[in-house]
Amino acid sequence: MKNRKERVDVIVELIKSKCVGSQEELSRMLAERGFNVTQATLSRDLKMLHTTKVPTDRGTYIYVLPDSNSLKDKLLASGQLEMNANYQSGFVSLCISGNMAVIKTRNGYAPGLAYDIDISNCEEILGTIPGSNTIFAVMKEGLTHDEIRQVLAKFLPLDVNYLPLY
Repeated sequence: MKNRKERVDVIVELIKSKCVGSQEELSRMLAERGFNVTQATLSRDLKMLHTTKVPTDRGTYIYVLPDSNSLKDKLLASGQLEMNANYQSGFVSLCISGNMAVIKTRNGYAPGLAYDIDISNCEEILGTIPGSNTIFAVMKEGLTHDEIRQVLAKFLPLDVNYLPLY
């Protein structure tokens, strides 16, 4: 019997290298590699890995991992994307209103980025709420918009000397 670490490593490899759209599909791929798992076990593994299911332009869904370039790699490999500077982080735009920052990302990148922000325990950021392409970040009261940009520049490719508000 193979152990959990080996199974999780194979799950990561499969999600990064293939367009995996369902737990059933992933379960079949794992079985081909000698890992027979129940749906409950697979669900726990996917939750532990903080996977996200994101829509594709073909009307299907695929699993992506936070902080990975698996979605980018899949889109580049299929010719659906040209490389550009903002794609690495998934960052698209930032808008600040009061102590709320609204961060727009490429589809599927918000959960991973929000997770990174939350685990940083940055005292100026009270918390985040991610969607698939938007993060609401609640900032500490009393910060100026420039100070908020400075804080978020730790996580986003921001030019803190010039960033227009949208």
